[in-house]
Amino acid sequence: MAHIIVVGNEKGGAGKSTVSMHVATALARMGHQTSALDLDLRQKTFGRYADNRRTFMKKSGLDLPSAYYHDLPEVHQSALKPGENVYDRRLSEAVAQLEPDSDFIVIDCPGSHTRLSQVAHSLADTLVTPLNDSFVDFDLLAQIDSDGRKILRPSVYSEMVWNARQLRAQAGLPPIDWIVLRNRMGAQQMVNKQKMGEALENLARRIGFRTAPGFNERVIFRELFPRGLTLLDLKDVGVQKLNISNVAARQELRDLVKALKLPGVEVDF
Repeated sequence: MAHIIVVGNEKGGAGKSTVSMHVATALARMGHQTSALDLDLRQKTFGRYADNRRTFMKKSGLDLPSAYYHDLPEVHQSALKPGENVYDRRLSEAVAQLEPDSDFIVIDCPGSHTRLSQVAHSLADTLVTPLNDSFVDFDLLAQIDSDGRKILRPSVYSEMVWNARQLRAQAGLPPIDWIVLRNRMGAQQMVNKQKMGEALENLARRIGFRTAPGFNERVIFRELFPRGLTLLDLKDVGVQKLNISNVAARQELRDLVKALKLPGVEVDF
């Protein structure tokens, strides 16, 4: 059985596709058979990232280690069982096709609540939720008081993850390992950053997730997208010497993959 990594939350702009592409490419570079799915059928940022990579490799003649990107198969209405949801079927068929030849399947979810996202969360062995380091994004996980210290109640996304956990338990599957990534953290120890850390740790104990540092805001990520590249590809495309920012970004990726604690993965980049 492939280990399924779902990258999800219900808010756009948190860095899901960047995280998905870098994790999938890192796993492929470490020799793991890795497949990828994009469930944002409208935006398809992860899918376009993968398309850009294929186009760049064809033009440059390079063969870069890559995840195998797969579109969801089309399913005709006549092929559905009575009461079966077409999106459930499309996702289940995609996973069934990829599992036999994959060590890992990375699934990027849309920044909104959809049926596909809901089902994908129930399939997750590892759930990665990127979160910008602000209380605007924290509201996705829980509602807090005006001081930013007392948690009032979990929010809709946390409730969806709870439901996914219940479904997995009923099916006799292992529990989801949920990791919340703190993206775009400021370099300075600001009051907001400290309050965010305290609030996340309190909520982590309450609803059961781990926290890990994600990616800081860096120009390099915007520059890599048009060519479908990641931080791990720079030397292969002729960058002889990484600048300080790029070195720091690679270390962030290394720390992120280590924090995921994926089975059979020894980080060696």
